[in-house]
Amino acid sequence: MAKHVRMSPQKIRLVIDMIRGQRAEAALQILRFTMKRASRDVEKVLRSAIANAERKAEDAGASLDVDHLFVSNCYVNEGSRWKRLRPAPMGRAFRYQRRTAHIVVGVAEHHVAAKERAAAAAASGLRAAASAARSGTRTRDFAPASRARRAGSPLRTPPAAAGARARSRSSSRPGRTRGRRTGGPRRRLRARTDPDSPAARPGPHP
Repeated sequence: MAKHVRMSPQKIRLVIDMIRGQRAEAALQILRFTMKRASRDVEKVLRSAIANAERKAEDAGASLDVDHLFVSNCYVNEGSRWKRLRPAPMGRAFRYQRRTAHIVVGVAEHHVAAKERAAAAAASGLRAAASAARSGTRTRDFAPASRARRAGSPLRTPPAAAGARARSRSSSRPGRTRGRRTGGPRRRLRARTDPDSPAARPGPHP
């Protein structure tokens, strides 16, 4: 890990993305022939990570094959920004920032990484089972009860009542009632179709 590298994190990420997931030896070759200034700092961090892995293996008494190492994780974070002033015309000064970055590179063996992932998955499954056993809660299906409550609710109108209400509304429209009272076009139509109606009889009408 390297902190406060005097370079923009965006420029270093272009180099970091090239070695992510690569073998350690291949990553060193890529960095050695990459024509970017950030490759030197990233190469230093990668060599330091390889040396740390070897030292930890020696201290633990375990065997480590450097040829099987690969870049397991690598990322760049933004560091502190240095505020500076640049002289400007008429005695003024313009502010600008010098960005810094923190570089993190980690290496591991392939089979070790696989074992760690399997162990982490097993541990997470055991923790989930233990938490479920401690809680002892079971999910209930509230959908049938809610449907039954909606079906038996007094606020819902049966289909027959709804049809009767619609017919009563249609029969009580003001236009039709006014037509029946005045007896204009409706009465003349009845006289044409029904000769026995009072409107068809000669003489005065009530």
